[in-house]
Amino acid sequence: MENTGPIGAGSLEEPSARGEECRLPAFPAVIAPSLLAANFSRLSSEVRRVASSGAEWLHLDIMDGHFVPNISFGPAVVGSLRKLTRLFFDVHLMCSKPEILLEPFARAGAGQLIVHVELGQNAVDDLLWKIRSLGLKAGLAINPPTSMSLVQPHLERIDLLLVMTVNPGFGGQEFIVECLPKIQQAAAWRQEKGLGYRIEVDGGINFQTVAECAKAGADTFVSGTALFGRHNMRAAVKKMRRLAESASMAVSEAAGK
Repeated sequence: MENTGPIGAGSLEEPSARGEECRLPAFPAVIAPSLLAANFSRLSSEVRRVASSGAEWLHLDIMDGHFVPNISFGPAVVGSLRKLTRLFFDVHLMCSKPEILLEPFARAGAGQLIVHVELGQNAVDDLLWKIRSLGLKAGLAINPPTSMSLVQPHLERIDLLLVMTVNPGFGGQEFIVECLPKIQQAAAWRQEKGLGYRIEVDGGINFQTVAECAKAGADTFVSGTALFGRHNMRAAVKKMRRLAESASMAVSEAAGK
């Protein structure tokens, strides 16, 4: 069964295997708090906080200490968190050998698995096929220094393109403004080819940069410190969504004139 991921808020009741399903014709803004910015000494309560915040997705960064220098957590932790919420689990595999992790994270309750284009074209083709065969959404990520030309051959086989707006591996970094043209290119290709992939951004996303990314064409926003660092996460999520939607609408209205 195809899993599109939820657009509505998460819930603590009746957890499902991989989150609610919903498909909308356009690209409404999705806010995805990044668990990397949570308090790891109380992960369960942090996930509950996200679920009650109105956020649609929970972004999970999986780091192996090789593809990126840091190490985060694995399928066992994700499986434990899956029991707490119906949030859509957006799992970003920053790993040198993601092929050995696809099935474990599928069993743990991932709704989408994202792999990196830097792994090479043949490897990416195989990974995207395998992810889809597991019944999950397939995402592709690109790092700031990498040419967008490497992404283009895969666009028809992905559900999401993640444009990293910092160099991956650590939270709390500053937004790299030079990544905005990548977002614009991804949006232009999507429109030209009539494709349906979402455009996600991750890295330094806050109440200032979210509007810049939305204007460039992003529709899915991973944010860590700007959300987890707020006492009232619900208000922060609402504000971030409003800023993103207002910026996107302004661009649409200007294009229609």
